[in-house]
Amino acid sequence: MTYCVAIKVNEGLVFAADTRTAAGVDDVRTYNKMHTFEFPGERVFVVLSAGNLATTQHVLAQAQRDLNDRNCTVNLRTVRHMFDAADYLGQLSVRAQKQVTQQMSGQYSGLNVETTLILGGQIQGEEPAIYLIYPVGNCIAASPETPFLQIGEIKYGKPILDRFIRSHVKLEDAARCALVSLDSTMRSNISVGPPVDLSLLPRDDLKLTHSLRLDLDTPYYSQLKETWSRQLENAIRSLPKFEWEQQPQLQLQTQHQSQQPQSQASMNAQQSGLNAAAQMQPQFGGGNSSDNTDF
Repeated sequence: MTYCVAIKVNEGLVFAADTRTAAGVDDVRTYNKMHTFEFPGERVFVVLSAGNLATTQHVLAQAQRDLNDRNCTVNLRTVRHMFDAADYLGQLSVRAQKQVTQQMSGQYSGLNVETTLILGGQIQGEEPAIYLIYPVGNCIAASPETPFLQIGEIKYGKPILDRFIRSHVKLEDAARCALVSLDSTMRSNISVGPPVDLSLLPRDDLKLTHSLRLDLDTPYYSQLKETWSRQLENAIRSLPKFEWEQQPQLQLQTQHQSQQPQSQASMNAQQSGLNAAAQMQPQFGGGNSSDNTDF
């Protein structure tokens, strides 16, 4: 299985993907699911993939061949808009699926050859954008209300994105949220696993400024996971208490309030005694102060 996520915020784009393609008892394999086409200063594209690997490789290989073919009029370098790039990759995917399906027969006739893609990037003069490309070739763009797209095993990592990701979120915070989303998925589904690929595309830079591969023993990734788990536990403990948990505290407060009048009465009695003693003190002085004689 797979889990990939692309996030669009005002400061740019974030891409994250796992690399696991098989998770059997004695067969664990990895494959790069994040693919880049960079033309620094002009345009940059990032493709995330989920589904049939053969179809995915066919699409990527054909896109590269079109780039190298001088006679090809439509490729990732010549398309004018991000939507055109998404439509172009969608048509390559449909063509690849059709070709493979025609070649299959017998026991392989029921094989699923579909692939789902996320295309993100920026073309000079346009806004950064991310598109979800369906197996049938059509696509949708992320919306301002939900500025992220997911493919693969999406359900475990979606809640944190729903709660946190907004257009105004800082680029690095969005990247940390993407990693937490991936970590949540890996904890709940063995078919999604490390290493994790992470790339950041700041707005108008027209190049990837940071591309990381993080494994379980990578110091930063280990620290991020540990901190998230600890802070999540602290957050749960700080949630409002149930009524029955607060009852003992209310009883203690009631007892304390009931003891306060007795304490106040005791203090008043002590004060009255002091006042009485003060009034009696001159009687033991032998008369007025004017009658005293110095020795």
